[in-house]
Amino acid sequence: MSTFLGELIQTGVYKRSQGRVTRQVTFAAAAITLVLGVWRLSVALKLSSSLAGVYYGVPGLLLLAGLWIAYRVVNVPAFADFLIAVEAEMNKVSWPSRSELIRASMVVLITIFALAVVLAVFDMFWRVLFTDVLRIF
Repeated sequence: MSTFLGELIQTGVYKRSQGRVTRQVTFAAAAITLVLGVWRLSVALKLSSSLAGVYYGVPGLLLLAGLWIAYRVVNVPAFADFLIAVEAEMNKVSWPSRSELIRASMVVLITIFALAVVLAVFDMFWRVLFTDVLRIF
């Protein structure tokens, strides 16, 4: 635990040139989540408190602390190495072309539509059987 707390105090970036995009995206996701949470907190505090310092100060301090922690967490060596490895693996992925993506998406959409129709027919069959033929419901 003391190692993690020590990492929060440092200002350096671990392996600066490696895994940059993955770390930036991870930080951005954490920051967006934090901003939305702090905004919701400020709205709740605004409704319950009449002091401007409370509903702007507390969320502001939490936002600053949270952003610093998010920045530092993506630079903790163990987590940063994981993110570096993720980026390296993502660079090995062969992404489909636009036409392949459209064809695959159409297959998925048609399959989902066909399954929806089949389930609707089954539902109508069982409803008719139970309500009209057997008069159970």
